[in-house]
Amino acid sequence: MNNNLQFDFTVDKAAQKVYITREFDADLSLVWDAYTKPEILDQWWAPKPYTSKTKFMNFEIGGRRFYAMVSPEGQERWSVQKYTSITPKTNFKMSNAFADEDENPELPGSEWDFNFSGQNEMTLVSITIYNESLERLERMIEMGFKEGYAMQMKNLEELLATLSRP
Repeated sequence: MNNNLQFDFTVDKAAQKVYITREFDADLSLVWDAYTKPEILDQWWAPKPYTSKTKFMNFEIGGRRFYAMVSPEGQERWSVQKYTSITPKTNFKMSNAFADEDENPELPGSEWDFNFSGQNEMTLVSITIYNESLERLERMIEMGFKEGYAMQMKNLEELLATLSRP
């Protein structure tokens, strides 16, 4: 496993944006699948000890993913994601909002823009997250978004290492 992979996390409060860049020691197709297939997403899209549970996911423009992060005690924190743009293996965009268990969003939410590029069995994922309110951005940071996302990226790195084995 490559321990020198790039991970950058920058918050720009004036623009209400978070910029995340993460490099993976895996080919582009595998990393794309990890972000777009629910059976793989649920294996890494939550900081430990939480787990991710997708109720449904329809990865197409206008489609949605409705999922929960589940605590070790079984508490569920639901979110709904709506896909607004998809360019296979290079980019997708989605809106994201916390939700109740009946899929009613708690607005304001955020807009996520994922960009993927690969070269020589390495893949770079660049994410821009625009928060619809500064208060939401500040709340996310206070809740440990940076640390949680870093744990998710570590989960994905470890999973990709197992999925890449012949």
